Amino acid sequence: MQIGAGGSTEDLRLALRAATLYYLDGLTQAEIAARLGVSRPTAGRLIARAKAKGLVRIEVVVPPTLQDSLHADEERELEAKFGLTEVVVAGHGMDIGAPGRPAVYASVGRAAAALLMRRLSADDVLGFTWGPEQVAVATALAPGIASCRTVVQMDGAMSTASYQTGMELILSRSADVLRANAIRLPAPLYADPSTVASISSDSVISRTLEAGRRADTMLFGVGAASTSTTLFEGSFLDGRILDELVALGAVGEIGGRFFDAHGTPVVTELARRSVSVPLEDVRACAKTILVASGAAKHVATLAALRGRLAKMLVCDIDCARWLLESK
Repeated sequence: MQIGAGGSTEDLRLALRAATLYYLDGLTQAEIAARLGVSRPTAGRLIARAKAKGLVRIEVVVPPTLQDSLHADEERELEAKFGLTEVVVAGHGMDIGAPGRPAVYASVGRAAAALLMRRLSADDVLGFTWGPEQVAVATALAPGIASCRTVVQMDGAMSTASYQTGMELILSRSADVLRANAIRLPAPLYADPSTVASISSDSVISRTLEAGRRADTMLFGVGAASTSTTLFEGSFLDGRILDELVALGAVGEIGGRFFDAHGTPVVTELARRSVSVPLEDVRACAKTILVASGAAKHVATLAALRGRLAKMLVCDIDCARWLLESK
């Protein structure tokens, strides 16, 4: 049977009947074809015609009791605005000035862990930077759901201050839950250029950095170019360096490497002192997941998205709405 080009009453009656059987009764196209006495391709065309003629309306409804937990509209709008593969929006973020401890990131941590476990492949090398969001993600990983080949540290974490970066927890728990090998980067985040050149020639460190640069999946947070950043709190940076970075247009950092409002690396002496995966390699990675929460990180998150430094985003609803309102 051929569907008439003119859209006769009989054609539309059949299209309406096919759509009813498909959308309301749940029949397959093969079952519809048998019921209506047409071929399977014709059944498919009838269903498509019903939709094209406006005979079918499909509505996705969020139950009222879950409207504070599910944010499908914001997720789709952010994906379209920034060209992202996937966005997951969780609960509310913390206020500016609130302590940046992993517990306050539990909501985005659970959401990011679920996304990560869906996106990981068994042969993947997974790269992490350190920070409270990543600790929350590692804590939320569930055993037995996903696995990967290797978990690698993407930035140095050794500090002279009594500051816990959380990298050991991230690496050990992720490797355990994901049944992966763990590769540590036994180096500081920053050192003088000659020291960086020396430690980069070390076989263990160079192999670790190379593994991080070539990671199949990368998960990271962003830091602000301000005293609210964990780098300042952990005494990795001082006020003079921050002032210089801000004067050059820096608004945020990933793995200790700063970028401007367009996500372009800010090149200073600090870049030559960094022991971490360069932003160019982050941008080139096919599966990058940015986890962001808290108003202090809104500007840095926007810049990272503008610079295509993330393919996927997990953020709180306050951050999502701010990003959608941004120019």
